[in-house]
Amino acid sequence: MIKVSEEHFSEMMEEALHEIPEPFKSKIENLVFLVEPFPSETDLARVGLTEGYSLLGIYSGVPYTNRNTYYMNTTPDRIILFQDNIERFCDTMEELKEKIREVLIHEIAHYFGMDEDQVRAAGY
Repeated sequence: MIKVSEEHFSEMMEEALHEIPEPFKSKIENLVFLVEPFPSETDLARVGLTEGYSLLGIYSGVPYTNRNTYYMNTTPDRIILFQDNIERFCDTMEELKEKIREVLIHEIAHYFGMDEDQVRAAGY
């Protein structure tokens, strides 16, 4: 298992965000990206889990495809990556970079309205 500082992990997440293709990146709005060590009890309950080690990230908000004219002046949607859980799957910096990218793309797919089955079928 590899361990980095929260600051370094956040930088790696920012780098991964820059790699998102422009057609998608330009549609991301009112969305914040956060890093937390582990999921909260509320996060786990939202996805129906009782233990939090397997949850690597979570999207919380109104998917882009469900937004309409009433979606204004709302608090930002959130994508949270769970640093300690992601690090548990990685032995090298390259593995960590790739896992961050993978989880980020997975959660951004949820932001764009894909459900879990669709995201997994697409390979994320």
